Amino acid sequence: MSRWGMIKMAHGKQRREDSLSRERIVEAAIALLDSSGESALTFKALSDRLETGAGAIYWHIDNKNDLLIAACDAVVARVLGALPENRIPQEAIRALALDMFDAIDAHPWVGATLARSAGQLPTVRILERIGQQVRALGVPDDAQWAAVSALLSYILGVSGQNAANAQLARARNLDRSDFLGEMSSVWSKLDPAEYPFTNSIAAQLPAHDDRADFLAGIDLILSGISRR
Repeated sequence: MSRWGMIKMAHGKQRREDSLSRERIVEAAIALLDSSGESALTFKALSDRLETGAGAIYWHIDNKNDLLIAACDAVVARVLGALPENRIPQEAIRALALDMFDAIDAHPWVGATLARSAGQLPTVRILERIGQQVRALGVPDDAQWAAVSALLSYILGVSGQNAANAQLARARNLDRSDFLGEMSSVWSKLDPAEYPFTNSIAAQLPAHDDRADFLAGIDLILSGISRR
């Protein structure tokens, strides 16, 4: 390579590193996580995607855990930022819950990251938004924490489990109907004397709607909060 070619290459690399930002790194990490999962997120893979050196990334992000939380926070902030304002509290909580359910379904790694990052910014964002709506419902001060905790635990727990089930089905090369059909078959063969409820609902599994069931649970919690 000529001296001029080497200079152009060096300048090109310098421009890429100069334009590198935390936001650009986080967006690249989200794309990598969505396409290949958490195990594929390495600083080398990220460096290759961004066409830069690992040192340039470490300038903005300390380690993989910080990167995961930053990526998770970006997704959560996007979901909360897209929610319409001026809704009554019950509608606002239902919209938040369903949008988080859909976001975790689309980005399964978000559920796992939220489960490991209790007390950190992504979870605090959701906690704060739910807390504001619970206050708007007129829940007494001494009952607000229990109400918010119940909603937060349900939203993150059920959404995370739904995403985990979808990943398990994909890992076994099954679509949703096949996965639920297989589970239904197993449940239907359980001893009805020992598992009367599970056996009785086995036939409902293949046709049930995950999002509708999820919202039904939210409504049950909201109903309990209102009665209290």
